[in-house]
Amino acid sequence: MADRYLSLTGTAPGRFLTRRLGLPQPAELRRWSTEHPVLPGPLLHLTAGTSALDLAPVLDRTGLPRDGTGTPAAVVLDATGVRDVDALAGVHAALHPVVRSLVTSGRVLVLGAPLDPADHHQAAAQQALEGFTRSLGKEIGRGRTVNLVRLTDPAAAESTLRFLLSPRSAYVSGQVIEVAGGPVTAPADWERPLTGRTALVTGAARGIGEAVAGALARDGAHVVVLDVPAAEADARRVAERLGGTALALDITAADAGERIAAALPADLDVLVHNAGITRDRRLANMPAERWSPVLEVNLGSVLRGTDALLAKGALREGGRIVATASIAGLAGNAGQTNYGASKAGIVGLVRSLAPRALAEHGVTVNAVAPGFIETRMTAAVPLVIREAGRRMNSLAQGGLPVDVAETTAWLAHPASGAVNGQVVRVCGQSLLGA
Repeated sequence: MADRYLSLTGTAPGRFLTRRLGLPQPAELRRWSTEHPVLPGPLLHLTAGTSALDLAPVLDRTGLPRDGTGTPAAVVLDATGVRDVDALAGVHAALHPVVRSLVTSGRVLVLGAPLDPADHHQAAAQQALEGFTRSLGKEIGRGRTVNLVRLTDPAAAESTLRFLLSPRSAYVSGQVIEVAGGPVTAPADWERPLTGRTALVTGAARGIGEAVAGALARDGAHVVVLDVPAAEADARRVAERLGGTALALDITAADAGERIAAALPADLDVLVHNAGITRDRRLANMPAERWSPVLEVNLGSVLRGTDALLAKGALREGGRIVATASIAGLAGNAGQTNYGASKAGIVGLVRSLAPRALAEHGVTVNAVAPGFIETRMTAAVPLVIREAGRRMNSLAQGGLPVDVAETTAWLAHPASGAVNGQVVRVCGQSLLGA
């Protein structure tokens, strides 16, 4: 369903009216397309404190001219050398003069260091960057995003920096992402990084799952489009369009993992757990038959399927597992105790499994946590609730399925091997629980 309010605020009368009434004024977000693959304008590289990072080679590969003339499209602030309260003044001094000048849908990317457990002054100063980032994201406006990346090795963070400085991250803001050091696999072609790889996406016959399958296929993957038997026709349609393979299967079946492994055209490189259902009702009115299916589909099947595929060695070394959580599992949502529990369970799975899966199988495990995304499900929400969902984030609008898809594609990237155990919210920086 079209966001008529967003369209209204794009007109001169709409801007005047909403400004006079003190209403949100969302800006139309610049998203990736083949015609507009990069943001319009140069990148400013600033530093607070003393940094030992050599960022220039990576920043030069983002597609944005560095320190060029014109209105900046992005600002990268290297604050890895901020080690005490006094050094935080450098953060203010660097960004205060330039933050207003960013283009619409521009990017502010703050780079921080891991917290030092042996130096509580450094840990306090670096943690302060998180509060700064989230607060700036909520005030910067005009479709701009602000994120914090903690890193030690710029080369290990290249896929992350490229993603966050591109139109692909249009609905990702106010996030803190940890990038570990260590080797990563740079693709031969950054435009088709998944060439020769196989990806499986559950719940891929429609909605967000279809968008995820499309993004992975665009990046070169052969995609297995999995959905329930009742959606087989839609799954085949999507698979045919993407040049992939359709697989009709009930993921809650006890042997689903084994059946998936047997049906794969090749060993998996990317496993995306996207399938999910809702059965909303307040707990006092929720019978067991509305509770159990949600936990089974959204969490139980993910646990069993992941265990089975890892045990069978169906995921190649260097593989990626991306599960779908939700801000309902992070901040809670009235009428969704079952759904919130299932999605919080995904977060627990990621945090526990990620280090072991990497050590034992060479596979990373991460999650995306969507907020209000414009789908057929949210289109059926009553108008007032739908409008509240759209406006209650820093970008004052709903996201699109492609926003979740682009974030998933980044986590699935072969050069994202240093991103592990992360839960990344795709919510426009929700004003609740963000």
